[in-house]
Amino acid sequence: MRRYRRTVVAAALMATLVSGTAGWASGSGQNAVTGPPPGTTAWRDDTSLGRALPDPEKAGPAQVAAFFRTLTPAQQRELMTRHPSVVGNLDGAPVQLRYRANKLAVAEDPRYARLAENDRQIIAFDPRGRGTVAEVYGNLLTSRHVAVVVPGSDIDARTYDRARDPYGTPAGMATSLRTATNGRTAVVAWAGYTTPLGVGLDAATGGLAEAGAERLARFTGGLTAAGVRTPKLFCHSYGSVVCGIAASESAASDIVVLGSPGMRAANVAALRTDARVWAAKDPSDWISKVPNVEFLGLGHGTDPAAEDFGARRVPARTAHGHTGYFAPGTDSLRAFAAIATGGDVR
Repeated sequence: MRRYRRTVVAAALMATLVSGTAGWASGSGQNAVTGPPPGTTAWRDDTSLGRALPDPEKAGPAQVAAFFRTLTPAQQRELMTRHPSVVGNLDGAPVQLRYRANKLAVAEDPRYARLAENDRQIIAFDPRGRGTVAEVYGNLLTSRHVAVVVPGSDIDARTYDRARDPYGTPAGMATSLRTATNGRTAVVAWAGYTTPLGVGLDAATGGLAEAGAERLARFTGGLTAAGVRTPKLFCHSYGSVVCGIAASESAASDIVVLGSPGMRAANVAALRTDARVWAAKDPSDWISKVPNVEFLGLGHGTDPAAEDFGARRVPARTAHGHTGYFAPGTDSLRAFAAIATGGDVR
């Protein structure tokens, strides 16, 4: 009974926070981008090869990869040219083909034309809603180590690589991690789901995370199907909720959460994953003030950095604030680099 009362009190506190009465919570409801990519109808109607193309909604990444292996380079290029938005987002399609397809797709939308500049490696792009995107730093096909950065709130195709607060963006985290591993790790900045805006009700509930988890699991499966090494996931803030829900379905050797409000699981065993699970939380991170409850859909459960959750601890004594974990010189970044390259964490 006492534990139940504590849960109710914590839930009431959470409700107060997300309603804004505590003075810091704000945000607006977001509609998650779901379903197959733009252009899917034309893709399904395409009979140029004399056979059906793999359905972007129903075919798994392994099926997609097997289909593309049957095509000549000329046939692949032809499909990419006619259907760039589909090929660029088709998990399991050849990596280099996706880059070229997305270069065409982003150039068609003046809002995102900058993503087509130079040699940027855009492996996923969807302009719907606020826009989702994933960019690769390094060579996915030749790197022995691969990591995927999953961000939290306020990230979309326009903000994922913003210069302000760089270590709070997936692009900044990805480049910092790659540098810390001396270029030995290919890193994906995966802003591939609709994130919450602010710290409102979306951030306190799991709807957007559930939609994001489905996309993340498919994306990691697509990397594996395309011949990429099994990635390590680095999941920041609300992104750790996404990773928690996706854990049992994602292709990942390690799941590292930082500044996490919870993973929608009571402990590591409840994640139902064979991946090693790590957690970092620095002493000055405001996320510590968020109640770790899950009650009537509100909150995200046990703190992954708590001893009883069972995650491996990542040192974060010298990180600062909610977005300082990837800052150069921090013990957390050194630990992340060790995890990314299969080394020892001290």
